[in-house]
Amino acid sequence: MLHKRYSHLKTLGITAILLSSLFAPCRAGQINDAGNLPQIMDSVVSAVKPTLVRIHVVSAEHEEGREIKEESFGSGVIISIDGYVITNHHVAGHAKQISCTMSDKTEVDAKLVGTDAATDIAVIKLLPAEKKDFIAAKFGDSSTLKVGDRVMAMGSPLAFSQSVTMGIVSNTELIMPDMYGEFKLDGEDIGSFVRWIAHDAQIHPGNSGGPLVNIQGEIVGINEISMGLGGAIPGNLAHDIADQLIKNGKIRRSWVGFSVQPLLKSSKQSKGVLISGTIDGSPAQKAGFKPGDILLTLAGKECSVQFAEEMPIFNQFVADLTSGQEVDAVVLRDGKEVTLKITPTDKQNAEQRPQEFKEWGVCASDLTFFVAKEMKRAHTAGVLVDSLRPGGPSEDAKPALSDGDIITQINGKPVNNLDDLRNITRDIIKDQDEPVPTTVAFDRNADHYLTVVKVGIEDFKDPGLEIRKAWLPVNTQVLTRDIAEQIGMKDKTGVRITQVYQNTSADKAGLKIGDIIIAVDNAPISASEPEDTEVFPTMIRQHKVGSTVTLTVVRSATEIKVPVSLPLAPKLAREMKKHRDDSLDFTVRDICFFDRADEQWADSQTGVLVESVDEGGWASLGELHTGDLIIAIDGAAIPDISTFQEKIQKVTSDKPKSVVFQIKRGIQTKFTEIALSWPTK
Repeated sequence: MLHKRYSHLKTLGITAILLSSLFAPCRAGQINDAGNLPQIMDSVVSAVKPTLVRIHVVSAEHEEGREIKEESFGSGVIISIDGYVITNHHVAGHAKQISCTMSDKTEVDAKLVGTDAATDIAVIKLLPAEKKDFIAAKFGDSSTLKVGDRVMAMGSPLAFSQSVTMGIVSNTELIMPDMYGEFKLDGEDIGSFVRWIAHDAQIHPGNSGGPLVNIQGEIVGINEISMGLGGAIPGNLAHDIADQLIKNGKIRRSWVGFSVQPLLKSSKQSKGVLISGTIDGSPAQKAGFKPGDILLTLAGKECSVQFAEEMPIFNQFVADLTSGQEVDAVVLRDGKEVTLKITPTDKQNAEQRPQEFKEWGVCASDLTFFVAKEMKRAHTAGVLVDSLRPGGPSEDAKPALSDGDIITQINGKPVNNLDDLRNITRDIIKDQDEPVPTTVAFDRNADHYLTVVKVGIEDFKDPGLEIRKAWLPVNTQVLTRDIAEQIGMKDKTGVRITQVYQNTSADKAGLKIGDIIIAVDNAPISASEPEDTEVFPTMIRQHKVGSTVTLTVVRSATEIKVPVSLPLAPKLAREMKKHRDDSLDFTVRDICFFDRADEQWADSQTGVLVESVDEGGWASLGELHTGDLIIAIDGAAIPDISTFQEKIQKVTSDKPKSVVFQIKRGIQTKFTEIALSWPTK
């Protein structure tokens, strides 16, 4: 998968790479004719090109207490005439928005149908504006692949248009070497279920989710990884997972709760699977499995795992058992065969996806059975703190919450899950204008703590106006000793004018850039060091607004007197009215005098200035920049913050799929369309 947010591929401890391609059948007589290979490729590519899809995903990740939106690109292929597309979980599994570019360059919206982290397979469905039948590719039988068979990969490398590469199968039973550790997605170990098809067809970031195909034009794999060789999820497994996702929207697996490993090299057994342990409370523990048992048969099927390459097939077999249906298991224990009764249960997710709670400044998730066991907890009640926003309410608490803490109570009310946290938070902040001090009980390892968190989103307060003082409409620098000596004014002190604001009293008085001001009403300006920057402004502020002062100015080595009227100092940027929008994650404020001067905007120019844009927010994704001047939203003029707030409130209420900002950026006027996805809760 190619991330727009990063210049390199970021995935799961190994380089994840995506491919995309699917092929239609060719004439049987050509298949083994090496001389006809170019013609075979042309025929296959021409037939399959209409099924190729470049996938543009806006996904949500959770870091530092925030939901971060990321843009990425991957590949996929249409597998049904009604528009179902198979790809990788790591491409589309966390999608908030999906759009697809078809082979004819048209764009079609899509939705996530279902996803399976354990095999890294996801299915999306195309949503054309008008109903239509799509050209679909076909699956072949990946179990018939042999080392040396030619295969092809098509996809959208680096988010470019579709391409095709050819190679050969180098291994049909590729597993993840121990030196790489576990290959995990959302807590699921992909290598426990998948034996990859290794091949040397060239693949790149952006190819993820595209199929590997044989020269009959059939899908035999879904490309996923690159470790020098490419690795594809076998087509038979991918096809089965896709069918289940289309039918049920999820994958249902059975779980027994024993840990297994290949037979030890020192074992005299040639059949069986070594039981290395059981999880407390699991069906395997209840059935009486013990470490060291050798499982000979399960549900009447002989079991044998002598090599690591056989483990994924065994795990698939266990996962396919019928949940709730008791089966026999025969184990070898102390040289004797023992029959046990075991009833598989439904396998739960290893982890739950975090959610952002802005009022708390945290991302939090529900506890799963597996997470609770890892944390030595007897139950799954509570909410796991996954990350905190720096400087947010939970980090500012004393004691502060921390990653890995479990929130158990709020104001004495039990917190069993995210729904409890959400509902209690809603009650806390209802009708409140300020953050509310809230008592929180949380567990950290074996300790049980209390703290107080100020829950709520604090609005910008009116900073108030600084006391209005007189002002000379110029910018200056101190006439340092070094500068004075170099320009022949060794014995003088004062300031040098660096800018004269147009159409002001200073401009009308004839002050110019480069003038040296040495006195105000004959009082010398004692400024000669860089740190003396406030000496001259302080002398000016001592006069009344509207009064006239006489400046002693040196211009072209000639000393002249310049009378200047002192107006009221304009508001500073920090005094302007601001608005923070937490849906789009950016901050704007009204224009101040100095903005107009710096940007050379006319007095008639209106709009609100973008003061900050949070990385990973919707505004950032829509390429809104700090310093942009928003002049219209969806065609309606935005003269000031009050109008902006009214328009944004309407957007929040209407929940459109996108909003269009018209902005000024430098000398250009641009339109930026910000796509939006609204929470369902």
